[in-house]
Amino acid sequence: MKFSAAFALAAAGSASAYSFSGTSLKAASNGASMKMATGMGVNGFGRIGRLVTRIMMEDDDCKLAAINAGSATTDYMAYQYKYDSIHGIAKGTVEIDGDFLVLNGEKIQTSRCRDPKEVGWGALGADYVCESTGVFLTKESAQSIIDGGAKKVIYSAPAKDDSQTIVMGVNAEEYDGSENFISCASCTTNGLAPMVKAVHDEFDIQEALMTTVHAMTATQAVVDSSSRKDWRGGRAASGNIIPSSTGAAKAVTKVIPSLQGKLTGMAFRVPTIDVSVVDLTCKLGKETTYEEICAVIKAKSEGEMKGVLGYCDEPLVSTDFESDSRSSIFDAGAGIMLNPNFVKLVAWYDNEWGYSGRVVDLMKHVAAVDAKVAA
Repeated sequence: MKFSAAFALAAAGSASAYSFSGTSLKAASNGASMKMATGMGVNGFGRIGRLVTRIMMEDDDCKLAAINAGSATTDYMAYQYKYDSIHGIAKGTVEIDGDFLVLNGEKIQTSRCRDPKEVGWGALGADYVCESTGVFLTKESAQSIIDGGAKKVIYSAPAKDDSQTIVMGVNAEEYDGSENFISCASCTTNGLAPMVKAVHDEFDIQEALMTTVHAMTATQAVVDSSSRKDWRGGRAASGNIIPSSTGAAKAVTKVIPSLQGKLTGMAFRVPTIDVSVVDLTCKLGKETTYEEICAVIKAKSEGEMKGVLGYCDEPLVSTDFESDSRSSIFDAGAGIMLNPNFVKLVAWYDNEWGYSGRVVDLMKHVAAVDAKVAA
């Protein structure tokens, strides 16, 4: 259970007759913890914000205190939280009580503030806030969340300035408590970087090109629309394979600086709802075999990078990875090698659930480091 005064009040609070009961998700929940839970908030209740909320509610290290949901009413928030076309029905109970969501018996304050400063995060006990609107991705703009009483802001998207970027399992040790604004990078950067790190550390990547075959997202059009910025991007996501640019590969070099100037990539958006796959074609400085690469990645997936990097030797397809909580799942059967220095490697990632899990992990990591610094 979560040990906080807020939890005791929530347990005692009443819930309205407007109630949902849920069944299980496919993702594994975390084990119980006896330490004080970290007060958290979510700014933006879209695709990632809702999944981050689900993951927080299954994690005893998290105490979700507040959600700022834009224009969504509380009853609609309850509906959006409970039902998900990919990840199924939410665990536990979902109720409403005025402006409170009552999830698993815990009352969570909701708001609809255009300026996140007005939420009053600190007064509600939300010290660490996930910014998932996609709007407040610079230090200057996200300062309004700090002004509302939060201690730290974690972006669930790439930063649009020089805010620190952390990819869990890759460069988490670089966070030292001095930054107030931290980006979790993108889902594709998280899907690529763990595999890149595992390979680069052992075999010295000299240069590489990445292609992600990416599920469609809410930023795309269901049918042909218009986009002056990206003409192809304005075409129907539901019926086309659409070439697109991505900064995900270059973003990997932010967290693995030794690869700067050696790695870039592109994307193909495809008409599937969730789960994406990265194809990394790279020249290695150290001669090796494909079997040795597989062995190294498997060892790391079971050791130092467990939970972030996965290893698969079964002939699976994209839907088999829905709600997989790992960042990057190496597919041993899909890669090929041309010669001892030139290889193509493949890794799957749930661009929604896996990434949302890393956002929550980053929030917990930031809180833990801050606590050590303050001790």
